[in-house]
Amino acid sequence: MSSSGQVLPQGAGYGVVVGIGLFFSAFMVGLTAIQARYTGFSPKNSEEFSSASRSVKPGLIASGIVSAWTWAATLLQSSAVAYRYGISGPWWYAAGATVQVLLFAQLAAKLKLNAPYAHTWLEIVGARWGTAAHLIFMFFGLATNLIVSSMLVLGGSATVTGLTGMSTIAACFLIPLGVSIYVVVGGMRSTLLCDYTHTTVLFAIILTFAFTVYATSGSIGSIKHMHYLLSEVSQLSPVEGNAGGSYLTMRSLNGLIFGVINLIGNFATVFQDQAYWQRAIASRPSTTVKAYLIGGLAWFAIPFAFSTTLGLAAVALSAVPAANSSSQDPLSSDFTPLLAPLSQAAISEGLPASLAAATLLGQSGAAALLVLLFLAVTSATSAELIAVSSILTYDVYVRYINPEATEQQILRMSHAGVVIFALVMGIAGVIFYYIGVSMGWLYTFMGVILGSAVCPIALCITWKKASKAGCVGGSLVGLAAGIIAWLVTTSTLNGKVINVTTSGGNYEMLAGNLASIGVGAIISTAASLIWPEEYDFASTRAINTHRGAIASDKVSEEQEETEDEKKVPGASVSSVINEVPVDPELDPVALDKAFKFAARASVVLTLVLMILIPLPLFFAQTIYSVTGLSVWVIVGIAWAFLSAFAVVLYPLWESRAALQLISRGLIKDIFSPGSGKYVASSVRESGA
Repeated sequence: MSSSGQVLPQGAGYGVVVGIGLFFSAFMVGLTAIQARYTGFSPKNSEEFSSASRSVKPGLIASGIVSAWTWAATLLQSSAVAYRYGISGPWWYAAGATVQVLLFAQLAAKLKLNAPYAHTWLEIVGARWGTAAHLIFMFFGLATNLIVSSMLVLGGSATVTGLTGMSTIAACFLIPLGVSIYVVVGGMRSTLLCDYTHTTVLFAIILTFAFTVYATSGSIGSIKHMHYLLSEVSQLSPVEGNAGGSYLTMRSLNGLIFGVINLIGNFATVFQDQAYWQRAIASRPSTTVKAYLIGGLAWFAIPFAFSTTLGLAAVALSAVPAANSSSQDPLSSDFTPLLAPLSQAAISEGLPASLAAATLLGQSGAAALLVLLFLAVTSATSAELIAVSSILTYDVYVRYINPEATEQQILRMSHAGVVIFALVMGIAGVIFYYIGVSMGWLYTFMGVILGSAVCPIALCITWKKASKAGCVGGSLVGLAAGIIAWLVTTSTLNGKVINVTTSGGNYEMLAGNLASIGVGAIISTAASLIWPEEYDFASTRAINTHRGAIASDKVSEEQEETEDEKKVPGASVSSVINEVPVDPELDPVALDKAFKFAARASVVLTLVLMILIPLPLFFAQTIYSVTGLSVWVIVGIAWAFLSAFAVVLYPLWESRAALQLISRGLIKDIFSPGSGKYVASSVRESGA
């Protein structure tokens, strides 16, 4: 099968993108209506629309994190690096993009401590350092959202086009269309519910592929045969920089370089992406850290298991004879492979996974991957839409245009922000497509542009001594240093030829990524140590206190608690005039304790994932036997099962009281129409 072969008819592409998109939109609109009728939460409230009333429990937040972090690149790029570098690719992709979520748990704890009622991280920057810093960091924030969204659209449209022949331009605009419908109607809570349903299907399809490749496929069918095929391909086309040219080793120089690029670039797309701050904001303060640690560890299994399955399968299939092959020996000149080796352009577009699925399972495999990819793309897209909507609403409209905006005006602007960015996503995808920029190129480039602001943002949220001049200056100088290092390295290594192709190499991107994040971190930290500020975070804690306190009090009256949360007292309103109500879950001592736990846990897990496990394996230069590969594959599949339990079953358990409440309301409405509608306890008491 050629990389351009279309397994499914063009109508299938439109059917998935439009049909399933509208189905999920209708499904989420229905869930939003049920939520508004049978619970105390209504998306007609701006606080509920943008932050889900800051009341979401850890299981659903973890599921949302997994879903928001599962881009097209998660599935496609992870398989592409597995295709390029062998088994080291899945590890470096998964580990290099997991540690940021784990470390973000620290920022989430500090957010609840230092700015509990903020809607965006940019509000904190503005409250602490003023308008100039706010505008500069808004550039980095919106650039992050634009690059992430472009990767989503590019990866999704490339695969849809590759499998069905659907117009790439149409896909770029239709993918965000259906998503924007349910985000406008349901807001943040609808987005999280959508995340949950998508994550459930995601794990089901990934596990289906895993068992097909390693148990039932006629072409591969076992770990032992996968080992044989990968060994044959290693002889046929050795991997440059790998021990023995083998796909079965962690000793991969290019894999390690990719791991560093991946690590740096993803710091930017987590720490600067409002989508991740949005989930911290929506989370209950007492369980925020728990949600991010569960979400990070659960997400690891998705790229690791998926790319270990389809990425390696795409390699192995080039050693499987086609039906018309004159020879069964892969090393023979008369050998015709079932899946021909892919071009660098096809790999960069993320096609190894889709071609492997189509080759192994025909149209059913292509359709399953198409649905899987579509759900991943739309779920991450919904996270980006609500994130940018919040920035446009609170950091542009309310801050600079209408500071006295009413509840309805804020809600209308939130809706408009979703629609506006949905259009921008489509336009950006088309622009990058026409100038020849692929998802893979953008993925390795994002750290060059965004990396310089990572450390300054973290310091702003967490450190009282962070210097405004140092952090702002570090971000700008780091940006310039990253671009200069990238271009100079490109020119030096490619005979002064600078274009999309030459600038996308590993060493070129590594230089830009390291310079950007390194210079930004050094300047911001050094300046803060030399000219420290003494900031008490009083102004950030005062952000939206009136509106936030009202929402917090309302939620505390309506919210049921799970068994492990009963030790947290319910929120109460202070009776002292002019005093802001205090949410007991915002107890500074408890939140500081949560921050310290997050710091210890995330740092230890980071050391394990990035150093203690991969580096000894890298320096050992071991080429794995069948037993070694078996352990590798079984760990990936087992991790996927545990992750599914954590983000699919656990959210159901912790929300059992809410599900019972909705069920009672539905039953009442069935047998006595109109009697099931939710009535707040205060209303029932006054009526009595």
